[in-house]
Amino acid sequence: QLETLEQEEQERIELRANPVEKRTRMVSHQHGMTVTRTIQEGEEETQRWCFSYSRAELRGVLAEGASLLLLRVLACQQAVPPGLSFPAVDSEGHLCTFSY
Repeated sequence: QLETLEQEEQERIELRANPVEKRTRMVSHQHGMTVTRTIQEGEEETQRWCFSYSRAELRGVLAEGASLLLLRVLACQQAVPPGLSFPAVDSEGHLCTFSY
């Protein structure tokens, strides 16, 4: 019965005069989850996308932190059940399927 309440990911790439900063923030709320993706390239205006997903769409979703924990458990057991897959949110903020 564990669920992700909030998750934030930040990536910064230093390219000579134009650093690029990408952020993804996932926040759980009463009706589901909102995923906000922002990109700042150098001094340019920030680009922002926002996606909302219902609880039904997110049933069984595996967030990045949970995925890392699951990978460690599977490594300790040295076995991956056949066909193991979960709904997940990709780096662009869209729902996808994550398979092991």
